[in-house]
Amino acid sequence: MASNFPSQTPAYGQFPQYGFGQQPQMPPTFSGGQMPGFPGFPQAQKPQSAAANVPGMLPIEESYIENILRLNKGKFVTVYTTFENNSQWNAKIFKGIIEAAGRDHLILSDPQTGQRFLIPMIYLDYVTFDEEINYQPQFGGAPNLSSFPPR
Repeated sequence: MASNFPSQTPAYGQFPQYGFGQQPQMPPTFSGGQMPGFPGFPQAQKPQSAAANVPGMLPIEESYIENILRLNKGKFVTVYTTFENNSQWNAKIFKGIIEAAGRDHLILSDPQTGQRFLIPMIYLDYVTFDEEINYQPQFGGAPNLSSFPPR
């Protein structure tokens, strides 16, 4: 004869059987701190950023290439790019003054011709400077820097 009571210890992989009108008892929930009876298992907390601000360096969220290029606006640079599957020119070098930089583009101007170049960042390989690179904001920060949450 079948019992209307749940089995006390169901076998591994089996669920207790409940009779008509019975519901399983749920353990009480607790807020904050440790759960009673489970020492060493505190509730999950929001992880803190492991990356600390290092003097002389941009915070990790602000060290994107566009921010570094913005900090060096007005400087003469050489930009190396690669355009895959292009039969005329696979690699191209641009020389000019940094006019602006966005998340997906760089704008250079050639001081000799006045011509401007809008270069999508996806083609940018690297940039060389003939002078020191500004890597940290001057005078307490630069308002034009992008800041995105870490991935």
